[in-house]
Amino acid sequence: MNQPTTPAVGSGTREDPWQLTTAPGTSAYTMFRDESADPPALVCQVGSTTLRYHLSAIEDLHAMLLAHGEWVPLGAADELKPAASDTIEAWGRAQDNPVGGWYGLRKGYRGRFGMYLPPLLEALGLVELEHNPRNNRARALPRD
Repeated sequence: MNQPTTPAVGSGTREDPWQLTTAPGTSAYTMFRDESADPPALVCQVGSTTLRYHLSAIEDLHAMLLAHGEWVPLGAADELKPAASDTIEAWGRAQDNPVGGWYGLRKGYRGRFGMYLPPLLEALGLVELEHNPRNNRARALPRD
């Protein structure tokens, strides 16, 4: 696997979650795999807020970025706001993605896919991620 720009801290379990920071570096959060959930989930804890995404998002997002081949804007947006077209956020809501719609599992908290998933993929060595104050992008790194 490629060396991540920001190496993963934590093993991704409930007891030892990944310690992550948003692309601009402004917010810290944790994520862990919950394979016992139905469907299996990634649990994202941001302060007192818990978001849940399909666990398949890791592999699915990496595959989409590999197929795209170029930089893709993150486009993070809350669930009630429209996602900018041609962004990771828009793909995370699209009817033609592998889950057929939202990767977010908790109604009212399904957005922000473009904010919280790319730093995890970077930590896992799957993407290159920009770290600007705004308008960040990601592109896939091939697996070794």
